[in-house]
Amino acid sequence: MERNTQKIGLLNLLLLLAAAGVTLALTLYSGTLAGQVASAIFGIGFLIAAVSYFQMRLEDRERLERLDFDELKKTKSAESLFTGSDEETLPAYQSRLQFDRFFVPGFALLVLALEGSAAGLFWRWLNTVTVTAPKEPTIAIALYSTLAILLFVLGKYAANLAKFEGQRLLRPAASFLVLGFYLGAALAVAIGWVWSGGIRADFILARSLCVLLGLVAAETLINLILEIYRPRVKGQQSRLIYESRLVGLLGQPEGIFSTAAQALDYQFGFKVSETWFYQFLQKAIAWIILLQFGVLIASTMVVFIGPGEQGLIERFGKPIAGGNILEPGPHLKLPWPIDAIRRFRTQEIQSFNIGFANEEKESHKVVLWTVKHYKEEFNLLVASKEQSQSGTNAVERAVPADLLTISIPVQFQIKDLIAWEYNHTDASKLLEKIATREVVRFLVGADIFDLMSSGRDAAAQDLKRLIQERSDEYKLGVNIVFVGLQDIHPPVKVAPKFEEVVAARQESEARLRVAEGYAARVVTIAKAEAERKIHEAEAYRARKIAGAAAQGEQFKSQVLAYQSSPEVYLQRSYLNTFSRGSANARKYIVTATNTHDVVTLNLEDKIRSDILDIPMPSVRK
Repeated sequence: MERNTQKIGLLNLLLLLAAAGVTLALTLYSGTLAGQVASAIFGIGFLIAAVSYFQMRLEDRERLERLDFDELKKTKSAESLFTGSDEETLPAYQSRLQFDRFFVPGFALLVLALEGSAAGLFWRWLNTVTVTAPKEPTIAIALYSTLAILLFVLGKYAANLAKFEGQRLLRPAASFLVLGFYLGAALAVAIGWVWSGGIRADFILARSLCVLLGLVAAETLINLILEIYRPRVKGQQSRLIYESRLVGLLGQPEGIFSTAAQALDYQFGFKVSETWFYQFLQKAIAWIILLQFGVLIASTMVVFIGPGEQGLIERFGKPIAGGNILEPGPHLKLPWPIDAIRRFRTQEIQSFNIGFANEEKESHKVVLWTVKHYKEEFNLLVASKEQSQSGTNAVERAVPADLLTISIPVQFQIKDLIAWEYNHTDASKLLEKIATREVVRFLVGADIFDLMSSGRDAAAQDLKRLIQERSDEYKLGVNIVFVGLQDIHPPVKVAPKFEEVVAARQESEARLRVAEGYAARVVTIAKAEAERKIHEAEAYRARKIAGAAAQGEQFKSQVLAYQSSPEVYLQRSYLNTFSRGSANARKYIVTATNTHDVVTLNLEDKIRSDILDIPMPSVRK
């Protein structure tokens, strides 16, 4: 019987290897996503089956060695040879003991690493793949179905043999064989579903298998931790810590209680399954599950809508006519799956972006036109009015298509929840398409230099109005709150040349402003000089006229004075003329030489005239 068990173990090993190879070949041929994850599960099962088969060989070798040892102990001549303990005289036992003590935990760690890494890598890989329909689905369905039937027959046989004859080392491989039946059947159903139109069925199955790998990895980790702290009972066989109870339950779901009882008995070191509480739990488990199921169903009848939210109640997947919008607060509804609640944050400002795909900004201290502002940016067509007006004929005056990179965040708020949810299949995607179309239409009629300078705010307001009008036409039930134009710059590849053009325009503008300033200064100075000369001429004319008039009046007065006393007038005129002519000339006094005159000069400081010139009062006699 032991030889038969080893043959079954070897057959399980070869079947798992063949299942892994066939699944991988079918995956490469048909391109199924779930098949690749299933091939990794079969590969891990093959490794577990190989180790369990090797351990089976070690235990069989130990059994045969113990039989030989017992026969030798019965002979009297061998009594002196076997005076030591069994452990010292049985090398096969020592080999099996070292295998259980060191290799099995190390292999369990390897299995944990393989399961965890496979789950994580496949999960990340599924985030990057493009979901497509498998090739040749009929051939893939037929081969997966055949593989599932073959694995089910041989796996059930091995599982029953391990169950009824106590061959614990057959359980791991048998569990993976029965699991292979479920995997083959699921792959066939998923490919058939994809063939009938459910394009994401294969992707969903691949995700589910990644979750299964993660759960098995977590179970292996828990088994390793529990193995450290379990009580060691002499004579008790050690548990196969690389064996997955979860995989065993998937292969034999009817053995949940027996599996749990075995695990508890093994972990605590005594018959937990024979206690009154366990027996009561086993008998009343159906009522307990039914009660929990009732409580669970009752809990689905109460729903709480949070602040800033609104809920839509649907009955059997369809909206209820009238009064199906739930405001914030508690509400009652029919139990699931009759009524279902869909929550929406209608008071929240939602947003999407146009012009760039990834919101992560490039890390630069200084934002320049020659470097990207975001990871992915798109170029938009913009008109240039100055270039369109520079040509001489109709062809040269055609509006050129310039490129401009613009980051346009659009923020909106849901104002009509029923229209938002039920008027269109995907309202958010439709709103984004509408906004993108309006942006493209607006930019082809806008001027590139206006957008980059003073016309930015006006363009943002026009875009907001246009998007709101189109949203109302499609009855989206949204309110456009904000449309912004930011990070406007030419494409990175042409930014240096564009900077040269802008620099030339600025230099031209600077020279024009300098010329205008020089013209203003020169014209102003010339006008001031002209005004000054005009005023000087007017003053000169007024002075000449007044002088001539004064001279005429003076001449009239002189004639009258001369007529009155000619001698006095002539003498007075002579003296006045002499006085004016000698006003600033040095004068000399010539005296007679034959006299002795004494000239007395008073060099004393003159006393203030206001003191000396005070008139004295007259004294009356």
